[in-house]
Amino acid sequence: MAEDSPKRRKANFNEAETEVLIEQVLKHEQLLFAAGPGRASPGQKRKVWELIRHKVNPVAACPRDVEDLKKRWRDLKRRDRSKLCRLSQGSGPPGPPAAALGLLLSPEEMPPAAAPPS
Repeated sequence: MAEDSPKRRKANFNEAETEVLIEQVLKHEQLLFAAGPGRASPGQKRKVWELIRHKVNPVAACPRDVEDLKKRWRDLKRRDRSKLCRLSQGSGPPGPPAAALGLLLSPEEMPPAAAPPS
């Protein structure tokens, strides 16, 4: 009877999972996202994502697979960039300074007004 029941969605990522994911992806950013002749092979990238999965799952609310982690990473990047864009254009509610929202953006990607002081 269990196979007849509809598939239930997984629990949302909690704060600890998100922090570990961000920390690990940024640590391995060069291997995962580098372009050009020195980039990693798909097999190397798969191993890095598996390593990240092994770091995230001990703090996870439910077991995560690599595809869950990749999707969460894409969503985090998209949300962070859209928030930063809205802030730099002046539309959107007042909130934390743009520098606080630049969690996933490098200083080169941030607009000049939002860049943290050097």
